[in-house]
Amino acid sequence: MKIQKKHVISAALVLALSAAVYVNWQFGNTQKTPKQLGEASYVSANVSTATVDSVQTAALTKEQESFFAAERVKRQSMQDKVIDEADKLLSDAAEEEDKTEAQKNVEQMLKNFTLQSSIESIIKAKGFSDCLCIISDEGVTVIVPKDQLNDTAALVIDDAVTSHYSVDFDKISIVGG
Repeated sequence: MKIQKKHVISAALVLALSAAVYVNWQFGNTQKTPKQLGEASYVSANVSTATVDSVQTAALTKEQESFFAAERVKRQSMQDKVIDEADKLLSDAAEEEDKTEAQKNVEQMLKNFTLQSSIESIIKAKGFSDCLCIISDEGVTVIVPKDQLNDTAALVIDDAVTSHYSVDFDKISIVGG
């Protein structure tokens, strides 16, 4: 009888352990698709409010393509000119204090050029077919195609700019090109 009792207890423990492993496996795999932080999902397909997805990429007209290309060329030549002048000023500076100030100015310009490029990439990723970003002392100017401008587009652009550059909303100018 003692052997049967040990076998029954062993079988019960193995069965309980098996049940615990099975329940843990079932409840541990309830989430089939991993969620991303900030991921949104719609409850209803009939959404009447404007969303970020309402900014749709549209094909640019030939005029718009030439405008953005020309503006990029102008901006690049202006940036090259400013960098050349800053390098010349840096090499001509006699005093260490002047060199330090000139170097800070060059670093700030390069930082602004990088920020412009980053903001443009983000805005394009948000659904705009093209854009230009210009950072100056007065603020930030963003140029996007006219047909893609609406209230939602302005919010998307403001968010893209303020997430990478410390600027007040009233210093952001959005222009249709």
